[in-house]
Amino acid sequence: MSADAGFDPALDPGLDRIKAALPTNGPPVTLRIAYSGGRDSHVLLHWLAGQRAALAPHRLRAVHVEHGLHPDSARWADHCAAVCAALGLPLDVRRVDAHPARGDSAEAAARTARYAALAADMQAGDLLLTAHHQDDQAETVLLALLRGAGLAGAAAMPGLRRFGPGWLLRPLLDWPASRLARYAYTHALQWVEDPSNGDARFDRNFLRAEALPLLGRRWPAASAGLARHATHAAEAQALLDELAAADGATADTLAVTQLAALSAPRQRNLLRGWLRANGVPAPSRARLEALRHQALTAGADRLPYLPLGKHAVRIWQGRLHLTPEPLPAVPAGPVQWRLDAPLDVPGIGRLQAQVSLGTGIAAALLGEPAMVEVRFRSDISGGKALKKRLQAMAVPPWERGRVPLLFRGAQLLQVAGQAPRTHARAVDGQPGYCIAWQPAKD
Repeated sequence: MSADAGFDPALDPGLDRIKAALPTNGPPVTLRIAYSGGRDSHVLLHWLAGQRAALAPHRLRAVHVEHGLHPDSARWADHCAAVCAALGLPLDVRRVDAHPARGDSAEAAARTARYAALAADMQAGDLLLTAHHQDDQAETVLLALLRGAGLAGAAAMPGLRRFGPGWLLRPLLDWPASRLARYAYTHALQWVEDPSNGDARFDRNFLRAEALPLLGRRWPAASAGLARHATHAAEAQALLDELAAADGATADTLAVTQLAALSAPRQRNLLRGWLRANGVPAPSRARLEALRHQALTAGADRLPYLPLGKHAVRIWQGRLHLTPEPLPAVPAGPVQWRLDAPLDVPGIGRLQAQVSLGTGIAAALLGEPAMVEVRFRSDISGGKALKKRLQAMAVPPWERGRVPLLFRGAQLLQVAGQAPRTHARAVDGQPGYCIAWQPAKD
């Protein structure tokens, strides 16, 4: 009897997960298998190759990311190509520079480069399938618990999540590593070994080689128990996310009065949910407490500011605002704008003009072709009247130097986002240009 006897791949719950994630109507999509050449991804590739009929009319395609971090990486790519050719599966090889920047984690740099490459060709509805299994999940839970990452971290890897225009699916999360090993032995699979996987200097490798085997000798079901904990943590985190959304976490800005009306645990949950909803990584407990304290104690005459990595929280007029950190710089000098095409100011926003009649800036003031000069406060002298105008427009202080000012010669025609100045407005029956201003969002 084979080592994998009694296992019917067609009845595996992982196959049901894949089918449930596939679109029920519309054109066929591509199932992209992340194939490193290692044992786990080879098992996934081989298993899915045997399920082509069950997954039709959807297409299977393998993707190999060559990091260039090992002298044998090119040979590994050749191995992957040979395996895919033998299975009759198309393969895309993506070469990336995964070398970490100074001070960055090598693991994090490789992971970021890998997922960026895997996302590059995703189309709407496509699935990216990875070979993460139960023991991987257990390692992720332990790492999160050791970092004190809270429920969101302890929830570890979701079985299904959004990934670009498609989805990332981990169909083998219920498979222990021993089952993948049995499958590979039964089918006489040949794979490559990355020497870095045995380097115990990396935290995950240490857990895999030292900690989990030790735990398993005392508690044979340790990996399964840790994986179940991830499921429970994910459900609890989903409830906290629902509560945060009900408390206002999906808003662009957050009212201090709204925050102050909640208990301290709900305040922290709302702040975490608001930051997460806006793409900000979870801050440390100390940083979160500093933000909560500033929000609840800031006086009306103060402008509290708290940097959070690539973002910052600023508090103004009783609301928390999220901004890039640092703020993108405005152009060093005036910008000439011809109004027959939009003007994009990187990191600042977009200006667009539309021909009108009796509204907007009078076309007679703009020449032929119609042009204006876009300046910012740093480019003009004086400015008390302009400062009052921007205050009246409720422009936050840190944005007042970043609002485009439309000039013709020495005359200010319009502050973007406000009506043209009286002397510059088109009158009834007179051609004009209506200017739309869309500030950039981080």
